[in-house]
Amino acid sequence: MATESTGRGEPDRTLRLLWRSRLGEPVGTRGPKQRSSVDEVVGAAIQLADDEGLEAVSMRRIADRLGLKPMSVYTYVPGKAELIDLMVDQVSGEVTLPVLDGSLRDRLAGIARFQWNGYLRHPWLLSIDTSRPPLGPNVSDHWEWCLRAVDGLGLTDLDMDRVIALLLGFVSGPARDYADAERLRASSLESDVEWWERNAPLLEQIMDPERYPVSGRVGQAAGEAYNAPADPADAFEFGLARVIDGIVGYVEQADER
Repeated sequence: MATESTGRGEPDRTLRLLWRSRLGEPVGTRGPKQRSSVDEVVGAAIQLADDEGLEAVSMRRIADRLGLKPMSVYTYVPGKAELIDLMVDQVSGEVTLPVLDGSLRDRLAGIARFQWNGYLRHPWLLSIDTSRPPLGPNVSDHWEWCLRAVDGLGLTDLDMDRVIALLLGFVSGPARDYADAERLRASSLESDVEWWERNAPLLEQIMDPERYPVSGRVGQAAGEAYNAPADPADAFEFGLARVIDGIVGYVEQADER
């Protein structure tokens, strides 16, 4: 479940901060003379989230990292709501968008893997509800890049939006599972194999094979394949191929509709 949301800040102030590269760096009207910048504040917040999770991000912690007094952070960013938008937009632009060429299948896979890698670099993104996306330059460039991959295929503009929303929405599921599994491995004293071995004796007593014949057989196959309860990376690749199959099939039928 998302713990934060984008689009909750005051619109005018948020947009001016997001587009500060074009509109100019906002000048604080209260507090001490500025000794840092909006970019440094946002960068410190991103580093905190990378290191300790989104819940660790606070104005006080950011101030500590930058050697500022807590209240002085508000001369750069009005509050946490605006900061979240700035963080999301900044990481959206940290890697140059690659050229999407080749077949439609290749282009869709490129978009999905780009999104997957972004989640792996910054798992805290999965804790943010972006139903109202931050309309900054990097997020806007990313959305334009995605849409151009399906432009000119005979789809309506609404269908283009639906296709990209479907593709990106799929990625977040296995990415969240992957991040959760990595977090568990980092905090656990035993491996997945050791966990299974510890539970196996009792499971053999309580999991009646006559009652659970299918799940028992499938569970054994999955366990032997993954050496873990699941493999989110494999689920991503398998699911991505099936999602792309569906999208390609839909596009091929565009002329018939």
